[in-house]
Amino acid sequence: MARNSGNRSVSGPVLTVGVRVLVRRSAGADLTGEVVEDYAAVTDSGGRGHEWAPVHRWAIVLDDGRLVFADTEDLTIDPGLHRPAPDPNPSVRTPGRHRGE
Repeated sequence: MARNSGNRSVSGPVLTVGVRVLVRRSAGADLTGEVVEDYAAVTDSGGRGHEWAPVHRWAIVLDDGRLVFADTEDLTIDPGLHRPAPDPNPSVRTPGRHRGE
C-alpha cells in the first residue's frame, strides 16, 4: 500500500481484487486465498439499520474453495503467494484424462 512517511512516498502491494492474502481469524490458523470482491461502497451503514449485521469489506475465495468475508485489518497481502501464470500454449494437452475422452 502506498504510505506517506514525512515527505517520502513508499509504495508496495495494494489490497485490491485479485491479490493473494492471508486471512487472520481469532480462532484457528491463518488461511490463504484470493480477494474476489470489494464491498467498500456498502460497508458504511449510513443510517440504513445495518449496525446489527455489518458488511465486511472483502470477499475472499480460500485455497480450499470456501468463500469468506473479512475486514481490511484481518488481511495481510501475501507477496510470497502468486497466482500461477496463464498457460502460454493452451493448445498443448498434458497427459491424463480429459473431459470427453
